[in-house]
Amino acid sequence: MQTRKKYIFLTFLASWLLLFFFGGDQLRRFAFFSGTKAEARRSWPRWTDRSLLRSFADPEELQRDGDPSLLSPRERRAAWLSGHRGSRCRMETCFDLSRCERNGFKVFAYPQERGQPVSETYGKILSSIERSRYHTPRPEEACLFILGIDTLDRDRLSGHYVRDVQEKIRGFPLWNGGRNHLIFNLYSGTWPSYGGELGFDAGHAILARASFDSRSFRPGFDVSIPLFPKEHPQRGGDAGWLRRDSVPPRKKYLLVFKGKRYLTGIGSGTRNALHHIHNGKDIISLTTCKHGKDWEKHKDARCDKDNVDYERFDYQELLHNSTFCIVPRGRRLGSFRFLEALQAACIPVLLSDGWELPFAEAIDWGKAAVVGSERLLLQIPSAVRCIPPERVLAFQQQTQFLWDAYFSSVDKIVHTTLEIIKDRLSPHRSRSRFLWNALPGGLLVLPDFSTHPGDFPFYYLHHGRTCLPRPSPANSGRAQHLSRPFPTLFSGYSPSKKFTAFIRAVSQAGSLSQPLLRLIQAVSGSRYCAQIVVLWSCEKPPPPSGKWPQSSVPLTVIQGRRKLSERFFPFGAIQTDAVLSLDEDTSLSTSEVDFAFSVWRSFPERIVGFPAQSHFWDAERGRWGCTSRWTNELSIVLTAAAFY
Repeated sequence: MQTRKKYIFLTFLASWLLLFFFGGDQLRRFAFFSGTKAEARRSWPRWTDRSLLRSFADPEELQRDGDPSLLSPRERRAAWLSGHRGSRCRMETCFDLSRCERNGFKVFAYPQERGQPVSETYGKILSSIERSRYHTPRPEEACLFILGIDTLDRDRLSGHYVRDVQEKIRGFPLWNGGRNHLIFNLYSGTWPSYGGELGFDAGHAILARASFDSRSFRPGFDVSIPLFPKEHPQRGGDAGWLRRDSVPPRKKYLLVFKGKRYLTGIGSGTRNALHHIHNGKDIISLTTCKHGKDWEKHKDARCDKDNVDYERFDYQELLHNSTFCIVPRGRRLGSFRFLEALQAACIPVLLSDGWELPFAEAIDWGKAAVVGSERLLLQIPSAVRCIPPERVLAFQQQTQFLWDAYFSSVDKIVHTTLEIIKDRLSPHRSRSRFLWNALPGGLLVLPDFSTHPGDFPFYYLHHGRTCLPRPSPANSGRAQHLSRPFPTLFSGYSPSKKFTAFIRAVSQAGSLSQPLLRLIQAVSGSRYCAQIVVLWSCEKPPPPSGKWPQSSVPLTVIQGRRKLSERFFPFGAIQTDAVLSLDEDTSLSTSEVDFAFSVWRSFPERIVGFPAQSHFWDAERGRWGCTSRWTNELSIVLTAAAFY
């Protein structure tokens, strides 16, 4: 009996020991004992207990020593939530898709309020909206709404800061808590939190913001846009600085930076450390503290020497002559130098941890920029030295494509934002990431035409390489082709060995004109001509078949409707990939046709033709113009005599 009691006692004791070791943490949580409960309160938070801290805050943030200039985590979170009530928004939860189903993707811009002028930059954004293919003047048709209130600059000390925005938007009958609204913002968040308080409750509105912090960015809902200056052109914009065969992969400098550094705690410490990588030879890293009213009161031991070195180099010269440009964060995560580096074909080296890069939902920045870590600043020089020359050239080419396609004007930035939002509404009909990152770009590839990349002529440009000979420079007197500094690449695709001559006839004569007869004879004499199709767009019916000239190739006549665009229609009579578009009064010899076709076979993704022009922006008239004067660059090939 005594032995049995001993076993029961030992079993009971062992059970309590196991419960104490493995379930003690649970006992403390439920606070069975007041002493344990009080102790837990005194020791909260336990920095090593990640199971308790994971869903509340970053342990490193909570362990930061007290700083009277910083808000507490609770205050910062409350301030952020005041402007981001829809922090978990997605298109499915915070966007009324039914509005877009009725009338398609239409955008309405609120009229500007009387007595409330907008900044020059916001005026450009509103103008871009009005010129968009999606704009509608009728709010009942709209799927997306743009405020007429200037929300770009939310710095309370700025002259463009608009007060009482919250009260104004409450009076908008279409506001609906921000649902289906798009808010543009350039200046809000700054060091150290980069949270970006707007000063009003944006609710369920989509934010198109520059210097977006990844912690406050709502993936698949918000849009990160680049920071651009007020001088950024409305339309067109300057071309990139990279020219074909004019810039070697390696330039005079390998890595450069020239900009401000901050001494009073308003900017990041990354810029203060950039002097460590400066060697004065191929790495130039220059900073100045000579900015602001009280800079002399706060200057350190390096200021005087830094200011002298800073004046020795010209910023534009560094951009032109450097392979890589450092783009560190400063007062904000993004900066103007990001777009400046893109335009200059200076590969951006990004040192801005937590920055949601512009249009990253569509753009693959890994092909155009080096994304570094601020903690590994000293390793940046060796990292960029290891990039081979062919990869450097590929980076430079992609910077030029992205600049020209999406960033060179306010119109392109705004329209890219709208196209990204539109793609979200119908994911099954959205542009693929490949189409966004390859010629001709997402703004020129409409999913209404096709969503399959192979249906677009530039698709095969990025796969493999053909062995077709390039045309001899000695024979390139007349045939012109639209070109970019990109290699011609193909895979699994062989350009057509024959072409169809497509002649548009519009003369009013009852019989065939002599120029048309000579043209048919010259084209049919080409050994590459497979057939001739005549688009008869005259008022009188075409002549009988017996009056057409004898041709060694089949000749088909199609009745047209006198529309210029008809020459691009996919007529069933055309049996080849290559089409030679001709006007009836074009004068060509057989040898010229043969040569032009051989050029097209080397550049099948381009238009190759004879009459060429170049376009330009006419600042006096405020519109585009074109000229046929001979210049060093051509941008237009007329389809009066062209292969495509």
